[in-house]
Parts: sequence; structure tokens; C-alpha cells
Amino acid sequence: MEGVHFHDLYEAYPRFDIDVGYEQQLLSDHDIIVLQHPLYWYSTPAILKEWQDLVLEHGWAYGAQGNALQGKRWLQVVTAGGSEEAYCARGANRLTVRQLLSPLEQTARLCGMRFLPPFVVHGTHTIVREGLEAHAADYHDVLLALKENRLDEDAVSEMPRLNGDLSRCIRPRAED
Repeated sequence: MEGVHFHDLYEAYPRFDIDVGYEQQLLSDHDIIVLQHPLYWYSTPAILKEWQDLVLEHGWAYGAQGNALQGKRWLQVVTAGGSEEAYCARGANRLTVRQLLSPLEQTARLCGMRFLPPFVVHGTHTIVREGLEAHAADYHDVLLALKENRLDEDAVSEMPRLNGDLSRCIRPRAED
């Protein structure tokens, strides 16, 4: 999608030797930060945790002088092997994916960013092509709505996952 920069941490840093200056410049250059990853042990993959530890420095991302990320938006796009029913109070995992991501939500807030509910693709172990295509279309719509400032962030603020009801949170285009 034009205007969207894709950056694969594992491809860029196969030895985890993260270039902090470059990563901070990427963050500075973009208003919407999307962290896309599978859910690993109820959290992020190791390289993303390393990225957070190194890139989101005190004095740059947070703290008295750390305002580089103020006002930016943070979106997690997460795949999970378990079904949505497995990620609820009565499910096998007892928490929603959003609840599991609460440390990342707090990190975003600490950095002065607006945390959006996660876009979650559940059941990836059993997903069929049609389901994958439907999620891809929804993801495209979310990215386009973010790019065009049509996502109603107030409407989604308390949603457990962004893609639960896109019709409720994406405003139509002016020409629609």
C-alpha cells in the first residue's frame, strides 16, 4: 500500500544487532506505528522485546526530555493459534489478547502514544484460505482508514480487538 513502510526486524537484524539510531529515525518519520507479530507465550517475539528495550530509550521515547513519540498512534497486529473463545475469561487462556498486551499498551502510554485496540487474527492453526483472505481485506481496510484518518478512535478505545466490528469504527470516505 502506498504510504505504508514495511520493516521486518528479523530480516534487518538476523543477529539481533539493532541499529537504534535508524530505528528511532523510522519512528520519528511515521505517525502510525504498527507492530505486527505472532503471539509468543502471551507476548511478543524476542526480537521485538529487544527492539523495545533498545529503541524506546529514556530521554528519547519517555522521561522528562523523552517526547519523540508524543501523539503518534500504536497498533498491534497479532496472530494467535487459539480461537477467540480460548482468549476470554472462561477460555483456556483466561484473558483476551488485549489484556495480554497490556504491558505494550502501558509502554505506548508512557511514550505519549495513543494505543489502539489490537487487530487480532485468531485460530491461525486451522484458518482456511477464505478466512485468511477476509482478515487480509479487513487489515487493508484498517490501514487505509488509519492512513486517511477515518478510524473513529473514540469508538474503538475500549474494544477488546479492533477487527471485532469494523463497521462501527471506520468512518466512510467523504465521497462514499
